[in-house]
Amino acid sequence: MPDREASGGGLASLRSRAAELRQAARLPQAEHQLLLDAALAELDGAIAALAESAGSAEGSGNDRGLSGLHSDRRLLHAVFTATPMPLYLVDHDGTVLRANSAACEVLGVGPGYATGKSLTTLIEPPARAALRSHLAAVARTGEPARMTCGLLTTAGALRRELVIGPVTVRGDSDRLMVALAPGAVANGSSAETVQAAGDATEDGVLTITTRRFDLLARAARLLLEGATVSESVLLQRCARLLSDGLATWAVADVSRRDQLRRQYVAGPDDPESSGLAHALGAADPVPGSAADLVHDSGHPILLTHAADETALGSAPDGTPFLTLLGAASLVCVPVTDGSHRYGALTLVRRASEGQFSIADAALAEEVAGLLGLAISGRRMLRQRTETANALRATLLPPVLKPIPGVEVASAHLTPTRGREVGGDFYDVYPTPGGWGVAIGDVCGKGEDAAAATAAARHAIRVLAHSTADPAQVLRGANEIMLAEEFGGRFVTASAAHLSWQDGTLRVVLATAGHPGPVLVRPDGSARLVPGGGVPLGIFPDPEPATLQLELSDGDVLFCFTDGLTDARSPQAAYFEDSLADSLAQLAGRHAAEIVSDLRKVVLDFSDGVLLDDLTILALRAGTPPAS
Repeated sequence: MPDREASGGGLASLRSRAAELRQAARLPQAEHQLLLDAALAELDGAIAALAESAGSAEGSGNDRGLSGLHSDRRLLHAVFTATPMPLYLVDHDGTVLRANSAACEVLGVGPGYATGKSLTTLIEPPARAALRSHLAAVARTGEPARMTCGLLTTAGALRRELVIGPVTVRGDSDRLMVALAPGAVANGSSAETVQAAGDATEDGVLTITTRRFDLLARAARLLLEGATVSESVLLQRCARLLSDGLATWAVADVSRRDQLRRQYVAGPDDPESSGLAHALGAADPVPGSAADLVHDSGHPILLTHAADETALGSAPDGTPFLTLLGAASLVCVPVTDGSHRYGALTLVRRASEGQFSIADAALAEEVAGLLGLAISGRRMLRQRTETANALRATLLPPVLKPIPGVEVASAHLTPTRGREVGGDFYDVYPTPGGWGVAIGDVCGKGEDAAAATAAARHAIRVLAHSTADPAQVLRGANEIMLAEEFGGRFVTASAAHLSWQDGTLRVVLATAGHPGPVLVRPDGSARLVPGGGVPLGIFPDPEPATLQLELSDGDVLFCFTDGLTDARSPQAAYFEDSLADSLAQLAGRHAAEIVSDLRKVVLDFSDGVLLDDLTILALRAGTPPAS
């Protein structure tokens, strides 16, 4: 066993010299190249001592030799870790086997982060090919090499010179040592300044937190204000927001028919970037890409140093998009409302903007979650609107059947607040010996109310085909309503049977809890015909209220639902008090004119605000049909 004290390589002396080197490196006037050479010399000495210890241990075979070997190995590890110069021990293919404390500090990461990663992923993308060539050349020739490139740190790209040399240890495979020589940053500031920029000072944390809350608030405001725009426009605005506030590039992919499609790419505003955005936007995510994996799993991906250059796919010529974008870091998060996944957002940063952190990924995931909720709400609203339109089509006939000798006109106004389907219905249908007219309303709104209304309307139409008595029709509809389950909802309705007798239009009217019509004479008189009866779907044996009317040429029977009488003015007055007077002023006009003009009157009265849907139906007696 060699005398390590005699050779000047004692443990205590080595520790002392390492401490002196660290202290010297912190001095403002430090000669970094000289200190780097000294550190490497100390490391070479430790390696030589370790090799001699290994040989001595093999020859002696005693426990003392093995103990010295282990001690030297620990010493070598301590020297490597404590060396003030950033050092990376790499394999021939560039995989980092060890990174000392100084190397981790430069990157702004914790101990062990770089281990197992390719050294090329820790530098700017444009220099990666050159670094691979240098590593291969040093491994092949044994001659040291130098190259200058940008190191990817949390604060941005740090311009440093890499010194690459071989490391040979007897009994072990050869390795390469890569040291970072001190030097200036690309923007002219010192390395210490860049490192300080990444330090989490109290003011810095406050600034970063404020920016994050601001970005989240802007995203929420954007999504809330985008209620009237299309889903694609919403995605574009969200991508632009993220590319401006969190990343260099933002890519939005959406799921269509269980397949991801590229929707939008937002990036820097310059001609070159516009061309890249167009090329990337034309390429849908491929299987195995970051967006595909995230959409499939529902879990985000954070590549602090983007090692997989194919994470965004490749251009038609085979060049990875990450290389074309100069990407150094990547985050991909699912667009989801918690139950359904609608796509993925991929964020990319260039080397000059630093690496994404876990906090950045969490912020991106939060924004994507808000976007997912917005998309879910929009699709649900669209589905409910389509459902409402389909249900409304079953309640309100697009074209009314003509009644001989009678002008028929109608209008239906939906509420200006809320989009749930209403419960109004009306219909005109043939009956034995004449024609039938029905109008009604259901208690409540929504799909259940619409189902109850549809049942009542179709029951009245079917029953009226076999009887001319509107009271009997309403009694039969009540039995059907009671036999079904409509959640306790009831329906008010009026049914009338119209027939010509001796040149007069005879009307038999039956009501079940519905307001009676207004009879308007050509001389300008208007009177409310009483309604009455019990709504359908409450009691088993209700008796509808019935009465008979006779209409001469020019007389108008004006039917309506309670949405008309309940319409309110800004001063909280009800239109019910103005209904008869408004109709009297329209006396003598055709049915279509009365409906159109009264529609304008009620909208002006309520200042365009309707809290309930309303239906109006005008029947104007004319010349009796020829026998």
